[in-house]
Amino acid sequence: MFTLTALEQEALYLSLLVSGWAVVGSLPLGIGCAWLLARRDFPGKSLVDGLIHLPLVLPPVVVGYFLLVMLGRRGPVGALLHDWFGLTLAFTWKGAAIASAVIAFPLMVRAIRLSLESVDRGLEQAARTLGCGPIATFFTITLPLVMPGILTGVILAFARSLSEFGATITFVSNIPGETRTLPIALYALTQVPGEDAAAMRLCVISVVVAFAALLASEILSRRVQARLKG
Repeated sequence: MFTLTALEQEALYLSLLVSGWAVVGSLPLGIGCAWLLARRDFPGKSLVDGLIHLPLVLPPVVVGYFLLVMLGRRGPVGALLHDWFGLTLAFTWKGAAIASAVIAFPLMVRAIRLSLESVDRGLEQAARTLGCGPIATFFTITLPLVMPGILTGVILAFARSLSEFGATITFVSNIPGETRTLPIALYALTQVPGEDAAAMRLCVISVVVAFAALLASEILSRRVQARLKG
C-alpha cells in the first residue's frame, strides 16, 4: 500500500493550498481581464495584452525577483502592507500563492478570452432587447456560455500553480512547513545524496496530481457543454 510520508503529506498539502488560493484569488480578475480584451477596444490594448502574457515568456526567476523587490518587507508595496495591515508576503505561503497566481494568470485569461470570443453576440443583444441590463445579461447569458472556458482556465492555472518552482523559490525561499511545495521539496531532495528514491516518489505524486487535475478539467468541461446543449 502506498502511504505518504510526513514530508510528502506536508509538500502535497502546501501545494494544494497554494494552488487553490492562487486560482481563487486570481479568477475574478482573470474573468475581468479576459472580458476587457475580448469585448473592448481602447488605447494601449496591445500593451495591456502584452503585460498580462509577459509571465509566459519571462524566466520565472525574474518574476520572483520582481515580486521580492515589490512585495518584500522593504519593497514599496510590501512595506505599506506590513505597516498598515501587519501583512507579510515574502517567505510565506501567501507569497507562494501570489507567485503561482502571477505565473498561471496568462493561461487562465487566454482560455476565458477564447471562450468569450466564441460566444454568439446575438444572444446577448436579444437579452438586451428583452429588457436585461448589461450586468444581468452578463450573469444570465454570457457567463453560463463561457463556463467551459472558465473551467479550462481554472484547471490549467491550478495545474500550472502546482508545478511552479522558479518564481516561488525566489520570492518565498524553501521553508519547511511554510513554502516547501512539491516542486521545491523535490528539488531539495535532489541535492541530498542517497535520496533518489524519495525524490522519485515525489515526482510520481506530482505527475498523478497534475494528471488528475487535467482529467477533472476534461470531465467538467464535457458535462458543462452537454448541459448547455441539452
